[in-house]
Amino acid sequence: MKKIFTTLSLIFTIVAGCMAQDRLANIAPIDQKMRTIDSIALVRLGGQESPYDLQNPAAALYPTWSNDYIRTYDVALPSEYRIDLRQFHMPCDSRMVTSHYGYRRSFRRQHYGTDIKVFVGDTIRAAFSGKVRVVKFERNGYGNYVVIRHPNGLETIYGHMSKHLVKPDQIVKAGDVIGLGGNTGRSTGSHLHFETRFLGQFIDPEKLFDFDAQDVRGDFYLFRSNGRGTMLAAGSNAVGGEEEMDEETAKALMAKEAESVAFQQNKIQEQKAKPRTFVHKVKSGETLSSIARKCGTSIDRLCRLNNIKRTTVLRPGQILKYS
Repeated sequence: MKKIFTTLSLIFTIVAGCMAQDRLANIAPIDQKMRTIDSIALVRLGGQESPYDLQNPAAALYPTWSNDYIRTYDVALPSEYRIDLRQFHMPCDSRMVTSHYGYRRSFRRQHYGTDIKVFVGDTIRAAFSGKVRVVKFERNGYGNYVVIRHPNGLETIYGHMSKHLVKPDQIVKAGDVIGLGGNTGRSTGSHLHFETRFLGQFIDPEKLFDFDAQDVRGDFYLFRSNGRGTMLAAGSNAVGGEEEMDEETAKALMAKEAESVAFQQNKIQEQKAKPRTFVHKVKSGETLSSIARKCGTSIDRLCRLNNIKRTTVLRPGQILKYS
């Protein structure tokens, strides 16, 4: 009996120890996940969504979601915002930049992206994970193009492709194929026109990406509303991004950014509240009477606003206030 009791005790001890180890093994990953979630919750400055939310990427920054081409947003720019450039993928394998960002004297217009040499049919990939916002064709512009919004606040544009391989509202991961290289739209040779924007503000892609080295130029880019953005090393406490920081620092940064955004929003509302002046450009053959009817006002009001008389002879191209 003594031997049986000793054997049973030994078996029970071994089984209990194994069960305890199993429980610890199950708890450990959960504990790690909770620490990750806590970190994410603290660092989403200006918004509380997860930086990995691909269903509503950067929803705290952008006021709307539209499948139409939108370049400007009616929203105050944060004075500073840290854009996370980690987890990137180069949009194509080519290292040859054929046209840089900036003013083109030969075309007398601004070039808002970087042109990279690709051939028709070459693979074009998403630079970051995100959600496809626009998939369209523009005959006199981008040709076949795709716009993707990313959780880091950027929107990337891929133009002149020969074929789309994604649809609007589709979730894509960094490196996923989104189209094929081409020569569509206003293009003089097969290439990829690649743009990076933040809340509609153009950023020179070559400030973020080193196409020759097929790498980003740093872990973070500090966007500034005055246009003087800079690269940041990992661990910087600038607004935005997803580095771990203590709760007090996170709250202080959130409060500072909220105050800045609120101030800028108030300035926008003040501008909207100011009375607007409406003007009419005089065309050949128009009279005060015809302009008054067209603008929904009276001849007397036109005369008063513009300090003229009913007998004043109007000149084509003359600007008249009517409200």
